[in-house]
Amino acid sequence: MNVVFMGTPDFAVKSLEQIIKDGHNVLAVYTKADAPKGRKMVLTPSDVKVCALEHNLTVYTPDTFKDEAEVERLKALNPDLIVVVAYGKLLPKSVLDIPKYGCVNVHGSILPKWRGAAPIQWTVLSGDEYGGVTTMYMNEGLDTGDMIFTHKVKVGENETSGELFDRLCVDGAELLSKTIDAIKEGTAPRIPQNNDEATYASMLSKELSEIDFKKSAKDVHNKVRGLSPWPSAQTKLFGKRLKVLETRVSHKSGEAGKVIATNPLTVACGEGSVEIVRLQPEGKRAMTASDYMMGHSIELGTVFGE
Repeated sequence: MNVVFMGTPDFAVKSLEQIIKDGHNVLAVYTKADAPKGRKMVLTPSDVKVCALEHNLTVYTPDTFKDEAEVERLKALNPDLIVVVAYGKLLPKSVLDIPKYGCVNVHGSILPKWRGAAPIQWTVLSGDEYGGVTTMYMNEGLDTGDMIFTHKVKVGENETSGELFDRLCVDGAELLSKTIDAIKEGTAPRIPQNNDEATYASMLSKELSEIDFKKSAKDVHNKVRGLSPWPSAQTKLFGKRLKVLETRVSHKSGEAGKVIATNPLTVACGEGSVEIVRLQPEGKRAMTASDYMMGHSIELGTVFGE
């Protein structure tokens, strides 16, 4: 199968590697342009670009497909299939119509739930019992195309978005392999999505980070693990910002936001409480809560969030 691959972050790398492993001919790889990263804002290639260059593949980084020349270049490649995995750009009809077998997407949720940019994170943030990956034919909508295959996994009680991400990128690559084989054999199904069941997974931002201890312990715990590794759940302690990196749900109760136990460090919520396992003080490294308390006096009744 002659394939054009489009993707950007590390979630897409496993899928690209799977296509190569399966012996398909990767005509070209499309990804986002190099972007500044880190405190020094060093211009850095995407994870997909790094992988593509390691395999001596041709890489293109167009800003848009509104440029007719870009569409013509893609047409000239004459792909049988375009595979899109977390590319970060919507494809116009002029691109969707190019491949013989259409454009296929690997999406990090069980569609139609969690269409959009951050499906894995919202799966965890919402405390969903199950997550998964879906392969689908692409159309002009946002993750609205007919589904091909889905793979469902149980989300661990304490599993973070980052951990689920690592699992699903592998599962997604395997599902993509199955999908391409089925398309080639003419056995791939087309399952329309029920739009009435659709939910939207918006992009994450630091504005989501603030912990509201008046919410239930389960909600607070889901926020902590759902925003891990980025942008991290945050609160205030002794007037300074504090990232809360890892928690456990406890059934102890008390006044929301107040410390009700110090071993382990436990903060009451609107319902139940959370044990804080790991945290990161402002301007400091990440550490266990017990290590933090060795240098800070946290007493019963200390208030988080002020």
